[in-house]
Amino acid sequence: MISYLLKSGLLLFLFYAAYNLLLENEKMFRFNRAYLLLSLAFSFLVPLQIISLQSDANNEIGYFSLDELVIQKSNESLKSLVDYLNLPNVIFGIYSLVVSVLIIRFVLNLYSLCKKIKANETQFINGEKIILIEESILPHSFWDRIFINKSAFENNKIPSELIAHEKAHLQQKHTLDILFIEILQIVFWFNPILVLYKKAIKLNHEFLADEAVNIRYNSISKYQNLLLEIASDKTSINLASTINYLITQKRFVMMTKKESKIKSALKAFAVVAFSGLLLFVFSHKSTAQENKEKLNDDSQTIPVDPIETQPEFPGGKEAFYKFIGENFKMPPEADKNKVNGKLYLQFVVEKEGSLSEIKVLKDLGYGLGNEAIRVLKLSPKWTSGNINGKPVRILYSLPITIQSAN
Repeated sequence: MISYLLKSGLLLFLFYAAYNLLLENEKMFRFNRAYLLLSLAFSFLVPLQIISLQSDANNEIGYFSLDELVIQKSNESLKSLVDYLNLPNVIFGIYSLVVSVLIIRFVLNLYSLCKKIKANETQFINGEKIILIEESILPHSFWDRIFINKSAFENNKIPSELIAHEKAHLQQKHTLDILFIEILQIVFWFNPILVLYKKAIKLNHEFLADEAVNIRYNSISKYQNLLLEIASDKTSINLASTINYLITQKRFVMMTKKESKIKSALKAFAVVAFSGLLLFVFSHKSTAQENKEKLNDDSQTIPVDPIETQPEFPGGKEAFYKFIGENFKMPPEADKNKVNGKLYLQFVVEKEGSLSEIKVLKDLGYGLGNEAIRVLKLSPKWTSGNINGKPVRILYSLPITIQSAN
């Protein structure tokens, strides 16, 4: 999981950096929209290695690292504790709490919009659903509706350009983009790059809507003056497209900027080539590198192959840890010398499920390594692992922390 998050985070950073350097200031709004959305999907899907450029011939053995196991000798009894029931569970609890809060906020925002739709008058103007709101708001849109202040609308104080702007948001389905990035932010709330992506997506939406207005009315200066008149209004509608988002000099510059088709084409080609390179790099695995990588003294993980079916101890992972804890006997010398520390083991789950090649990569002495080997040799057969639909040998690493009684 950590490897996946690091890879996806790195991809997000690289894609956003490419956008910031090559595309952000170019008048290629539709291409930029596609790039931003596809690069988001690319960043989270590629690390899953759904697409792999590794040949089947190289998948002779898979690698997997088990969570750390703690063997603790208390004054009363010998018991096993699993680290993932402690710190990892705390981390997962915090993550789940934040996700729950964000989901609740998201649902409440949707409920608020639905409540406004049901509680206020709806009119159909030029085929568009207009929701007339009593409160003082700027025109904004969501899904297939435009929300407008009722009093201003009835007194004809809503410029047609603003309606056209929101209509462009609806016709181009910008709400789908917003919902997509909102969901990603809920799941990956800890990734700050998504905030930059959201700002870029929303600003590009404004470029697209501004373009539609200027094509229709062909009066850029009038439209810019209209935007300046409402720039001081800080009304913000979460989840909705709003005319007041990022009234900046950049939007005005984009309206009058002359587009160089050759320059734009070269930049588009550059980012496509860059994306292809990233796909190759993050989807390709070097077998030579995998076979040479070893578990060092400070590491608890080794590379993971695309294992379709992971080998499993009868009863699952917790049953395996319980089996180790119940069968491990603390050597008297280790108990006498109050040994504390980590020992690292490695073993292979064969195609038929038996354990072989059991090794101690790092020993603490006092017979602890030999005792760990003895216990693993008692293990019943595991279910076999599969890669590309074929049974394979899977190499496991198992870190064990020894804690003697105080």
